[in-house]
Amino acid sequence: MAKLKLRGKDLIDIGYPQNKSISIAMDIMQKHFKKESKPKALAMLKEVLDDPEKYTADGTFGKIAEALQEAKKTEARQLNTTRAPFTIFGENGIEAAAKEQLYTALKLPVSKAGALMTDGHFGYGLPIGGVLATENAVIPYGVGVDIGCRMCLSIFDISPSFIEGHKDKYVGILGTHTKFGPNEVHRSPNDHEVFERDAFREIPLLKKLKDKAFLQLGSSGGGNHFVEFGIVEVLGDENEFNVPPGNYVGVLSHSGSRSLGGNVATQYTDLAMKQTPLPKEARHLAWLDLDTQEGQEYWIAMNLAGDYASACHHDIHKRISKALGERPLAMIENHHNFAWKEIVEGQELIVHRKGATPAQKNVLGIIPGSMTAPGYIVKGKGNPLSLSSASHGAGRQMSRTEAKRSITQSELKKVLKDNGVTLLGAGLDEAPMAYKDIKKVMAHQTELVDVVGTFLPKIVRMDRG
Repeated sequence: MAKLKLRGKDLIDIGYPQNKSISIAMDIMQKHFKKESKPKALAMLKEVLDDPEKYTADGTFGKIAEALQEAKKTEARQLNTTRAPFTIFGENGIEAAAKEQLYTALKLPVSKAGALMTDGHFGYGLPIGGVLATENAVIPYGVGVDIGCRMCLSIFDISPSFIEGHKDKYVGILGTHTKFGPNEVHRSPNDHEVFERDAFREIPLLKKLKDKAFLQLGSSGGGNHFVEFGIVEVLGDENEFNVPPGNYVGVLSHSGSRSLGGNVATQYTDLAMKQTPLPKEARHLAWLDLDTQEGQEYWIAMNLAGDYASACHHDIHKRISKALGERPLAMIENHHNFAWKEIVEGQELIVHRKGATPAQKNVLGIIPGSMTAPGYIVKGKGNPLSLSSASHGAGRQMSRTEAKRSITQSELKKVLKDNGVTLLGAGLDEAPMAYKDIKKVMAHQTELVDVVGTFLPKIVRMDRG
């Protein structure tokens, strides 16, 4: 007799939910009924599907029944009819589509509070600039695809005049010691303690991603990721990073967790969408319960990806410091695509910041402008209305497609020349005109952060675009 041949589609066709019940059922049927006819096997599985409670204690079909009952618990989650409390900063400058994304997120059964930063714009799941606090649940797309995307600034005791006076040297350092996009890596990658983490051995997905993560250490992604030399101005008489007021050479970098974070985001978003199916408008906001194995795995993987992103920045800055022959006076850094366990109004919640800077009381962060506009070193005020958050940059005012269509190379060259900026790489979609006015963005968040310094880009390296 021919061996039983079942496909996942066969089970879906008789009504099985697209969750682990399918793989469990196929394994059991191959183990116990491999000589059975396909129609009879499907009839048996249909009986379990129709009344899983009847089979819960069954020695053969019990595991299928359990998986089916779990699926019923997560079927067709409905959104709440009312929104959780929220605040929008700089609302008049934010497109309606981004606000609608926040409104949808605030109706999730797990949502407790939210906010939208003044640089907010449309994204996937949460809008860029979106902040959402949930109860015992993490939303992979609320964190973002580029897990742990962050800023890092090194301040050097070098006169800013050296940038112009030794421009070829500084251009050469960025050209040699930074790598961008999916294919560029350092010829001799450095090792890092992050690769000793147990998670790389214990979680199958991370185990598969480790070798590529090692090769990509110290590199940056495409899009709006950059490494740049510029002029740091430290303001005020005292600061938390112990650098006297004045002007310095700085290195500012922006990138995330590379292929490692992207693959983690994709796999666990797919799992979340199967475990907590939601109405169409909210489907990318599917969450993982932190009491489940999948939720705990994602939390571990997310934190590892965040630490890996930090390690990439440290490697970049270490290479540049060595080329300069200088140690930095200070380093300031922060994630802006991440989720944290934080106390909100006396309750521990999961605070997602997707394109938003942590701004707890006296916490330092970096809010960049465009390649010709200043960035800001900021100190948080811990404003509860923003869930202790601030913007992560200027925010786009043009989509990438619109920017490529409406901005010319000659326009880009002129604005770079007018601002004394040397650009290595980058496409028209990253032209300064594609971004909002960072000064207006900052003016809308004076109640969220204090400005303690600025960074003015002078030599900018990005992917070729």
